[in-house]
Amino acid sequence: MSKIHVTTRINGDEAEFLCDAEETLLDVLRDHLNLTGAKEGCASGDCGACSVTLNGRLVCSCLVLGAEADGAEIATIEGMASGEKLHVLQQKFLDHAALQCGICTPGILIAAKSLLEKNPDPSETEVRYWLAGNLCRCTGYDKIINAVIDAAAEMRKV
Repeated sequence: MSKIHVTTRINGDEAEFLCDAEETLLDVLRDHLNLTGAKEGCASGDCGACSVTLNGRLVCSCLVLGAEADGAEIATIEGMASGEKLHVLQQKFLDHAALQCGICTPGILIAAKSLLEKNPDPSETEVRYWLAGNLCRCTGYDKIINAVIDAAAEMRKV
């Protein structure tokens, strides 16, 4: 089987890779590009642990083929912080103890960032609705929701 050559931008940097036609974007990110922040939780798009943005759209990378990334702009959890400085959402997750095992955290952070880029002042209901595709088995959701709402308030001040 021949490989597909893909040129893309990931977290603002040019990236190239070869992949099989059936390889998912999640597999490419983790296995070819060593970007292991997105996690495989279900491999069926039900848990959100593998969430990334593809051309500004929140997607489950387990449901996207690596070949579909050709010419696309991808954002992963690895691009969220600015060097050693955490993104406001990351800091608020720490402040609110909104994480435990960490499997779901990268996907939830990417989803929350996507929400706040579209709606900088979401209600609690809107945050809960937006994050409904991201499952957490450890924390419950109140700390996560509070962290997102707190981050949104801080981001509006800037």
